Amino acid sequence: MKKVLFTTVFLLVCALGIAQTEEELKEQLGPKKDSIAAIQSRVEAIQSKIDALPGWKKGAFGTIGANLTNFNNWYAQGTPNNSSGNIGVTVNGFANLQQDKFFWRNSLNVNLAWVKFDDKDDPNDDDSFRQASDVFTISSLYGRKLSEKFAISGLGEYRTTILNNFNDPGYLDLGVGATWTPITDMVIVIHPLNYNFVFSSDDTIFESSLGAKIVADYTRKIGAVNFKTNLSMFQSYKSGDLSNYTWINSLGYTLWNGIGLGFEFGLRNNKQEALNYALNGPTPDANATFDNIDNSLQTYVLFGLNYAF
Repeated sequence: MKKVLFTTVFLLVCALGIAQTEEELKEQLGPKKDSIAAIQSRVEAIQSKIDALPGWKKGAFGTIGANLTNFNNWYAQGTPNNSSGNIGVTVNGFANLQQDKFFWRNSLNVNLAWVKFDDKDDPNDDDSFRQASDVFTISSLYGRKLSEKFAISGLGEYRTTILNNFNDPGYLDLGVGATWTPITDMVIVIHPLNYNFVFSSDDTIFESSLGAKIVADYTRKIGAVNFKTNLSMFQSYKSGDLSNYTWINSLGYTLWNGIGLGFEFGLRNNKQEALNYALNGPTPDANATFDNIDNSLQTYVLFGLNYAF
């Protein structure tokens, strides 16, 4: 009985000792976390000053996503013998020149993806990789500073596809107006005088027009995280049917030697593209018009491995 009592008391003392030790460690951890946060805040403040210095700032990061499968005699599914896969690649790059009296900002976004589904029991199906997403955007913004935060600016932006139907359609925006840079990594462009050139073999659907251009871009690197969000919007003065916008968000987290995880999410609304698909897509509708088409929001998502240059 004494041995049992002694053992019980010993275990209770050990448990209390461990609990006290854990509590003491947690109390010590709190100030350390505060110190780390303070150091990180100072690092970010210094980095912001570095980013604001005159000269070129260049960088790029990209994401590769892939999924490949192969089934043989897997009878639980409708097509027991098949191979499938999808491959996606994105690249975000920038080259920005900052000077005391002017700035010049250049950016590139590319998103390409391919998919395939091969039913091995069907000799007539398509067993090749087919193009799934195809986005190519390049822009150049020049601004003459009126103050630290405001500038008179000119913008050129070109958007198209490169895997399929290059420059058909293609969009070229050229315009002038003002640019606001509220913080180092954010740029907001408002150009009330902008012409949207549309290049296409079908000029009955696609039409160039005069309008206003609005661009909001925030590109930032914080430690191991690369982040970019870009909204590009054109509002036609002639007709809302000729207006469009594209919003792309990219995130990369570096884990080791530039390699990490990446995520990209894109939204687009373009009524001209919707009408073209309705008239010339897989199931053409000869009665489709701007007034009766289903102009659904266009979206894409890519998640995979990321590499920061």
